[in-house]
Amino acid sequence: MPSLKDLKNRIESVKSTRKITKAMQMVAAAKLRRAQEAAESARPYAERMNAVMSGLAASVGGSDSAPRLLAGTGEDKTHLLVVMTAERGLCGGFNSSIVKLARAKANELIKAGKTVKILTVGKKGREQLKRDLGNHFVAHVDLSEVKKLGYDNAQGIARDLIHRFDAGEFDVATIFFNRFESVISQIPTAQQVIPAKFDAEEGEGASTLYDYEPSEEEILADLLPRGLATQVFTALLENGASEQGARMSAMDNATRNAGDMIDKLTIQFNRSRQAAITNELIEIISGAEAL
Repeated sequence: MPSLKDLKNRIESVKSTRKITKAMQMVAAAKLRRAQEAAESARPYAERMNAVMSGLAASVGGSDSAPRLLAGTGEDKTHLLVVMTAERGLCGGFNSSIVKLARAKANELIKAGKTVKILTVGKKGREQLKRDLGNHFVAHVDLSEVKKLGYDNAQGIARDLIHRFDAGEFDVATIFFNRFESVISQIPTAQQVIPAKFDAEEGEGASTLYDYEPSEEEILADLLPRGLATQVFTALLENGASEQGARMSAMDNATRNAGDMIDKLTIQFNRSRQAAITNELIEIISGAEAL
């Protein structure tokens, strides 16, 4: 049974931990508001751009002059998985959910005889995938020094993907991230970005409403790299909001658990102290009676 001093030290330690988790919860709540606004503001732009490109892609169809980013290489042998996670932990299952989805996809492709390459964005995803899929790593993007995510960060990643695609390093690229819904709900998402893939309903009617000059192929060749950067940027923003929401929820749970632990330790401390006092009284009384 722990001594009174041990119990007192444990209570003080848990109280210190509770102060830290409470502070982290408040910081995450403040950051969440800005991150959520950024993610929600980017959605209409990304959706409209996808709709325009979808309409153009529908017009181009299976043309031989279709841009390579749309038509692809014609093969499906080598897959590049871009796993986007956080640089820091203490955010519940945020990182694990993305890694779980990416690992399942990688294992599925490997079983099918495909070549898998992994590009990680964020330290936590790399750490979790290192043990069983480390030999598939080809690159890592470190954003730990970035205070505020900008479009330039997404452009750098998009340029790297295009360069690797043009060099023939892969046939299909898929990004993995968490789509933000609420503080307690983040949806792990896998989105194919190369070759560009659009929902048929997005561009419905776009080709009949507009005439394009120059040709659709030329416009697509210019828009597709920008569209890729926009998709990466949207994924980074969604991840940022999801990370802060998950951290806020995790730190709230940790703060409550710390409070419950303090209550239990306090009860145990009081009982131990009362037992010690009772034993001392018994010894005093027994000694007095012996005299």
